[in-house]
Amino acid sequence: MERGLLWLPLLIAFFWLAWQGSKEYQKVEAYKIWAGQFERAKYDIYAVLGQKDNNLTWGKPTPKGIINLETFSLLDVKKIHLLVDGKIVNIAAHPTKGRAIELEFIIAESANSSIHIPFTEIPLAVKWAEYLQGALQNLLEEQTLS
Repeated sequence: MERGLLWLPLLIAFFWLAWQGSKEYQKVEAYKIWAGQFERAKYDIYAVLGQKDNNLTWGKPTPKGIINLETFSLLDVKKIHLLVDGKIVNIAAHPTKGRAIELEFIIAESANSSIHIPFTEIPLAVKWAEYLQGALQNLLEEQTLS
């Protein structure tokens, strides 16, 4: 009986880990279905992000699907910043560590309006920031030529 009591916590931990793995698998499968409609998409535990044409859609992944979806256009964005621990950082010389990593989109409509999309990894956020800043620059150049 003592041996059984010693193995019980290990058995409970095993079932808990299997349950957590199942939940994460369901999140990833829901993301795969959702991401099929976009040209470019990213998944991490904090947020999903998808781009189709000039529109960006983001939300929170759950085992039942993506929730709290928001969509905005790059045409409405004035600036894109990479924030690490609440501070704007240079994309070319970004830090290697940080707790809170976000892309901040400053909306042109009002000076106080911004959208923050969280990331888990700085390199992934940097790649998205570089790509989106390039896309934004191309859009601005097209608007000035028109």
